[in-house]
Formats: sequence, C-alpha cells, structure tokens
Amino acid sequence: MATMADIAKKVGVSKGTVSKAINGAPDISETLRKTILETAVELGYLRARRGAARTLAILVENMGYTKPEDFGTDIVTGFRQMAEPAGYNVQVTELSVDLERTTRYDEYMLQQGYLGALLLGLSLEDPWLEDFRTSHTPAVLYDNLVQPNPTVATLGMDNNEAVGQAVAALRAMGHRKVGYLSSALGSHIYRVRYQSFFNALRQNDLPDDPSLAGTSFFSSETLDAHLPRLLEQGVTAILCSSDLLAHTVMIRCQELGLHIPQDISIMGFDDLAFCAHTSPPLSTIRQDRLQLGKSGYYALQSLLDGVPISSLLLHAPLILRGSTGPAPQRQSQ
Repeated sequence: MATMADIAKKVGVSKGTVSKAINGAPDISETLRKTILETAVELGYLRARRGAARTLAILVENMGYTKPEDFGTDIVTGFRQMAEPAGYNVQVTELSVDLERTTRYDEYMLQQGYLGALLLGLSLEDPWLEDFRTSHTPAVLYDNLVQPNPTVATLGMDNNEAVGQAVAALRAMGHRKVGYLSSALGSHIYRVRYQSFFNALRQNDLPDDPSLAGTSFFSSETLDAHLPRLLEQGVTAILCSSDLLAHTVMIRCQELGLHIPQDISIMGFDDLAFCAHTSPPLSTIRQDRLQLGKSGYYALQSLLDGVPISSLLLHAPLILRGSTGPAPQRQSQ
C-alpha cells in the first residue's frame, strides 16, 4: 500500500513536501507539485486511501443540475440515492476548460481526495478526454466514449436501439421519407445519433441519402436552411437530436402553415418535462435520468472494485404523442 513515505522516497523529497504538494500549499513549485502528484497517482496513493476517504464526485460541465427541470437534476439525485446509503459522500462540482487545461484528471482527483467520478456534459473538445486514455482514477463518462482504459466506463442510453425503434415506428405509420435535424456534431453522442439514424434508415429499407439530414451549431441555420431543404425533398417525418430542437422545428413548421401531424410528424429525443405540454404533445425518445444516475453509481462502484466495465447502456422507451401520426397521402417519389 503506497504511503507518503513511498512517494517521498521515489521523488527524493521529504514527506512534508509530499503533503504540501498533495494539499495544494503555495510554497511548492508547479514543476515539483506536478512530479509529486504524478508519482502519487502512479503508485496508487489515492486508491490506497479509499478506506479513509470515501468521497465520490459528480463533475459537471455544460449541463444544468440545480433546478427541478434541469436535465442533470435527476441524474445527480439517482446517483446520490445509491451512493449515500452505501456510505459515500457525494460532492457535485462544476468543471471548466481552464481547470482541465491546468490540472490533469488524476492530479485533480488526488488533490480533492475523490475516489472516482461521474462526469456529465463533457464535449469532444475537453482536454480531459485525452487524459482519460491513460488515467488511473475511476471515471464514468456520460455520453462519451474513451477506449481502451480499464478504469474508464461509458454510461448512456442505447442510442442505436432507440433511434432504430423511432424510425421503425415512423415507417409503420406509413412514412417513407424521414429526415433528421441535429445540433452540430461536436459531441460524441450527437455523432452516435446521426450514425444511428442512417443505420436505421437502411435497416427499414428507407432512402438513406445524406441530404436527408441537416446539422448546425446555429438553430437559425437549421430553421432557415436545413428544414426548408428537407420539406422540399418531401419528407413526411423529422426526427430531431433533442426535444428542444424538435419543439423549435415544430413551431417553425406551424408558422409555415403545416399541420402537425397531418402534414408532417415531428419527434424529439430526451422526453423533457415540457414535451407532454406542447401543442400538440411531442413524441420523443425517453431518457430515464433517475436510472441513469443510479446506473452511473453501479458503473463507478464496479470500477472501484476492480471490475473493468466498459459500457453501461440503458434501453430508451419510445413515447408516442400527438406530434406523430400516419403519413399524409402525398408521398414524394
């Protein structure tokens, strides 16, 4: 079991210097601090202290979690419902790209005394995604994938299955030309959903031309360019990468004089609270966020126990409401 004395011996400094470095004392140079922290991680110092420091972290970026309607609120609640009765403290902390640029994941976790973390909201541009390729401290990444590292696991919904069910349901309603609108493909999960959509088209013997999809960082481009293009091609149903986007698309279609679902069906992804109250109520793919939080704990506990779990994916039920219905009689050739 690694101790401060082991770290001190390997680095060639005193135990007091090691203690200062780990606890963030200001009178240690950044170069020496970095060397000490990297050595501590290499020797497994944090893992050796698990019995004394039973704190797990939920590290959040680009995701709300403080209000009831926030996407991350139920995930945090579900995680706590499992972790706290098991004897862990749970600390929820907001991340920043600046922090990730200046402090590596393992070093941050060691400094904070966290045994492992569930990470929410990271994008493909986050510096820590590169860290996770070689990190040692257990981490569960929601909607992100890093391989191969036996101390890092992926958590999410089975998007390929979910999108496949959505497209199959639209086909069963008579839709033969289905379009897809998405936010920019700057996150792992939006790329997965985009690829899953075209996989589903092929599995259902539907046209899979790339022009049937539109992606953009700006909602204005989606509404002013991509949506009209899909309508001109004769799509009778549109699947969107999120409920927020689907609701925006639905409103624009209504402004264009289209009736939903008589003229066009719209479907989202997530099943946020407002979906049941739009006009008409929005069909969507549900993410059970409470179960995601609980599953995040299961995955993290597995990693802490030395079980190298890779991915934990939940089934995502399809919720059909008033925004989807039988395809109109007109069908583009």
